[in-house]
Amino acid sequence: MTTRVPGSTPPRPNTGSARPRQADVAAAAGVSQATVSLVLGDNPERLALSEATRERVALAARSLGYVPNPVARRLAAASTDLLGVFTFSHAFPVEVRDSYYPFLVGVERAAARLGYDLLLFTGTSPSNVGDDGADSAAVQKVRLADGCLFLGRRVPEVELDRLLACRFPIVYIGRRTELGGRLSYVGADYVAGAAQVVDHLVGLGHRRLLYLRGTDDVVASTDREDGFRRAVAASGEGVQGEVLRAYATSVDARALRAWRERGISVVVTEENDTNDLLAALLTAAREDGARIPQDLSIALLGEDRSLPESEVTGFRIPRQQMGEEAAALLVDLVTGARSGPVQWLLEPTFLPGTTTGPPAVSGPAAVSERTPSTAAEGDLHG
Repeated sequence: MTTRVPGSTPPRPNTGSARPRQADVAAAAGVSQATVSLVLGDNPERLALSEATRERVALAARSLGYVPNPVARRLAAASTDLLGVFTFSHAFPVEVRDSYYPFLVGVERAAARLGYDLLLFTGTSPSNVGDDGADSAAVQKVRLADGCLFLGRRVPEVELDRLLACRFPIVYIGRRTELGGRLSYVGADYVAGAAQVVDHLVGLGHRRLLYLRGTDDVVASTDREDGFRRAVAASGEGVQGEVLRAYATSVDARALRAWRERGISVVVTEENDTNDLLAALLTAAREDGARIPQDLSIALLGEDRSLPESEVTGFRIPRQQMGEEAAALLVDLVTGARSGPVQWLLEPTFLPGTTTGPPAVSGPAAVSERTPSTAAEGDLHG
């Protein structure tokens, strides 16, 4: 038997498309909207409400399918318990082999542990897109959350400067140098990772190393090159390194043969979203008939995630840990436990792989007169 409190309207399930409001709950329960707000909200003033009133409001809310509006609650309480996650892609990465996927796993685990939900944003709509590839309107929508994690190779400086100016908490996954060092981040220590790889190669006996990188001047690429140069310089006399910028379409069997003829015994390249340079190197070696690693060693400043277990010598970026640490840091900034900017680097793990071995020819090879700076402007652009 159902008992109706005198003066109240029997609640009816919401069968229409309109989202029920607090006013609808109030009408169904026969109370004021202020009472509904106190029952369903946090009631910070601890105003006394009878148990019968609470039950009546709760029954009406359930019957109508009422769910509190997170935006309205933010305006009222200045908190949504939502963390934003913004990527510069058309859709969120869901494939396990996607390089971004482990970051998101880490973010999700930390958010769940700390009692926060996630609000996902993408920002590459064709309209209103700036030079940095960001949709300015999409970036500003992150204010629906209490703070936001950013994941991508670019930094929309104008939009983020606006967010920082209003003290909106931001954490980047990946080291950033833009905006005068005011961005908090959790990144990978690519300088340390490069040193691991170069030390391994020198230990195998390699003395002529070529580093092949893309033409993009993002921080991750610059850090990898810096790490390569530092590690070569620290290896002592007799170890030389060259740096070449190249498009993947310019890496072919002819180029590979020319490097080998100049005494290059190992080619190191950088990890990127597609690992196109690594794929081009492996194809060129196959077409040139060069055996890996007997005739030529190949290493990667990063990891080839296209294989279940990486066979390429390189290092593993602690992606999941970076995601977890970044989310925890964002919560600290949101709650005031820390004040920004906070900047952390995590060291990668070396992967010995099977693509490197001792150089095919022992002893000093003919040394090119080109300096690394000259090589960086080499002939691999087309």
